[in-house]
Amino acid sequence: MADQDDVRRIALALPETTEGEDHFGFSVRNKGKERGFAWTWMERVHPKKARVPQPEVLAVRVANEGEKQDLLASDSEKFFTEPHYNGYPAVLVRLANVPVDELAELLTDAWRCQAPRQLVKEFDAARGQG
Repeated sequence: MADQDDVRRIALALPETTEGEDHFGFSVRNKGKERGFAWTWMERVHPKKARVPQPEVLAVRVANEGEKQDLLASDSEKFFTEPHYNGYPAVLVRLANVPVDELAELLTDAWRCQAPRQLVKEFDAARGQG
């Protein structure tokens, strides 16, 4: 099953991906801004206190609410959400419950959501897709 080392290896293999300097998160530059596509879940353990990083859970960007709901319905052992993410296109992923090949697919799809169209097109062409 997957862990943060797998997340880092897979994410940084995607074109023009950078890792956050002050947190475990990955983004791609699009229109002059860093667009996050995966990051450590910050859990609100105690009300009125700061959120706490939970390294065993990764927040992953998805294309839209429909994809989010599909993932949530597919396997509650892998995917979940919390009120903080209501209305936001991301799911929370329990890394220990996700095979590495599925993690790679999740991260690649998340990257696609945030990367510039031309970069995605070039990425697909290099992989013999599109």
